[in-house]
Amino acid sequence: MGVEVVTFGCRLNAFEAEVIRSKAEGAGLVDTIVINSCAVTNEAVAQARQSIRKLKRERPGARIVVTGCAAQTQAAMFADMAEVDRVVGNDDKMRGEAWRATQAAFDVGAGEKIAVSDIMAIREMAPHLVDGYASGLPRVFVQVQNGCDHRCTFCIIPFGRGNSRSVPMGAVVEQVRTLVERGHAEIVLTGVDLTSYGTDLPGAPKLGMLTRQILRHVPELKRLRISSIDSIEADGDLLDAIAGDARLMPHLHLSLQSGDDMILKRMKRRHSRQDAIAFCDQVRRLRPDIAFGADIIAGFPTETEEMFSHSLDLVEECGLTFLHVFPYSPRPGTPAARMPQVAGPEIKERARQLRAAGETALRKRLHAEIGATRDVLIEGAGQGRTEHYLPVAIAGGRVGSVVPLTIAGSDGERLTA
Repeated sequence: MGVEVVTFGCRLNAFEAEVIRSKAEGAGLVDTIVINSCAVTNEAVAQARQSIRKLKRERPGARIVVTGCAAQTQAAMFADMAEVDRVVGNDDKMRGEAWRATQAAFDVGAGEKIAVSDIMAIREMAPHLVDGYASGLPRVFVQVQNGCDHRCTFCIIPFGRGNSRSVPMGAVVEQVRTLVERGHAEIVLTGVDLTSYGTDLPGAPKLGMLTRQILRHVPELKRLRISSIDSIEADGDLLDAIAGDARLMPHLHLSLQSGDDMILKRMKRRHSRQDAIAFCDQVRRLRPDIAFGADIIAGFPTETEEMFSHSLDLVEECGLTFLHVFPYSPRPGTPAARMPQVAGPEIKERARQLRAAGETALRKRLHAEIGATRDVLIEGAGQGRTEHYLPVAIAGGRVGSVVPLTIAGSDGERLTA
């Protein structure tokens, strides 16, 4: 067997999994399972550990390598697991030499188990064109940024990803052009803190300029989508692109985290509740049909019922369609872990209420789509997604094609067309 990559966490990890597989196989690894871990919550780390134990029981002869954010921040913990053969750092995993060193260690049956470099010392980012994407795959990812210069009090990710660094615009445009030539209909720009794109590049271009350059120089691109952004850092060029180019999908996922100003301040976020509402109102004026998603944390330390109600109200006030709810979990080494904690059952109940509000909002949006004509990207047998990332059940259609369809109904979870 070759290399199997088991991925947890964000879209960026999903993109990087393809690079990992290519680099590891290129180094000669066989019968190897790579766990590409996430550190955003305690649960994510626990899931990675459980998966390691399960996979070792199922494939006792396979070697197990752990990488990703949790491996970067808790390398010793994973190295202490008997099932783990090697721990590779989060930047190292993207480099062929790290996988060649891993193969060399396996060949001699000895050597240091931990191969994790200082990620804070990494200042530049090389472009990685994924060759493993199947030709004509409907939606593919392009990594344009990594790391984060902010220090939100709840977040361990900067210590797993390092400081913000960007892929030069020309390299991104070339990657997009190559992927389009291979038949991919939709490109998704990904990063850890997308709206900080370009701060480390000559001239400090912003995400909006990158977006406009892609749309301008790759006219054959059918659909461009942007993953999670920090709304307070959205620039004028990005708003112009949202308003003026139909190929930029009317769907934005916002890193909001809370709807209460005091909690936002204690989180060390850079926006207020009113900033979030005003941004959604502004973008909706530019693109009336836009769909918003958002990350919201339930039960952040010191959060009272009244504070939580402000987050709950934000679903309606911002007109959110997709909700990604995180029950707060303290990450060791973060300031929030030292703040007065909300009781576990209360966190669980608040997360349940937020998810229920998100389900209601999604059903409302799905119902409002009935009768509209939408351009649906055919993702597979019987399924596709609209410009707004709404799932659609369909009959037929060539995978990878974009087809205008009339929305006939909804079952509360997806549309029918």
